[in-house]
Amino acid sequence: MTTAHPPWRHLLLALAVVAVWGTNFVVIKAALAHLPPLLFATLRYAIAFFPVVLLLRKPAVPWRNLAAYGVLIGVGQFGVLYIAMRSSISPGLASLVIQTQVFFTIVLAMRLARERVQGYQWLALALGAAGIGVIGAHTGGDATVAGLLMVLAAAFSWACANIVSKRAGQVNMLAYVVWSSAAAVPPLLALSLWVEGWPAIEAGVVNADAATWAAVVWQSVGNTLFGYAAWGWLLSRHPAASITPMALLVPVFGMAASSWWLGESLPGWKLLAAALVLCGLALNVMWPRWRARVA
Repeated sequence: MTTAHPPWRHLLLALAVVAVWGTNFVVIKAALAHLPPLLFATLRYAIAFFPVVLLLRKPAVPWRNLAAYGVLIGVGQFGVLYIAMRSSISPGLASLVIQTQVFFTIVLAMRLARERVQGYQWLALALGAAGIGVIGAHTGGDATVAGLLMVLAAAFSWACANIVSKRAGQVNMLAYVVWSSAAAVPPLLALSLWVEGWPAIEAGVVNADAATWAAVVWQSVGNTLFGYAAWGWLLSRHPAASITPMALLVPVFGMAASSWWLGESLPGWKLLAAALVLCGLALNVMWPRWRARVA
């Protein structure tokens, strides 16, 4: 690990990663115009697994850990998120609500790992819950009740995956994601055949244009492989406290990109919800750093 103050080129790389992760919600929406959501998720993880798996050694973790992470992330997070984003929630709101995974992770750590929740974390949870409450009070336009609940379920699945990956210990995260993708493909494909049906799958593949296939590849290569590889590289060279706060910009990029490219409106209530959730996230990330610096 190098310095606590990353050089500008490393900060720009971190900014590029969060920009990719944030604007990715607009890319998802573009692909869902042609592909059924579960088929889209299947293709994403199939490309993330092969042929990249030929270049990376399997992490030294049990297969059951890789399988659990793959199913939780592939099916529980992105499978459900894609279903919600097809018609039940806007990309901007989805990019914000999915960040509640941080709060779910705190609660799960408290319950499963017997970690003690600090006072500032309770306040962070309250701010996040207030932001989600604001969104829930304005369902019907950019988000339905079902869409909001599905994204919250996706965030909970992501939080469960965080607990699973934490139990894997210190591993090459890119290799971990690539090898775990193998576990995501079979259940996603089976669910796509069962829920969406072969006619919808065939129609989606036939009607998909070059932009749709580019979106699929971007999900695998840009969002998954580049994002995790670059983020892991940065965390291996700098203290987490100097890099992880950049992730707070993901919903900022998500909402801005959705407003710019898709014309998603940003009324006062949506900005209030974003402010509450982001304040909760920022408090959870920044408070212990600030307290340690003062001490």
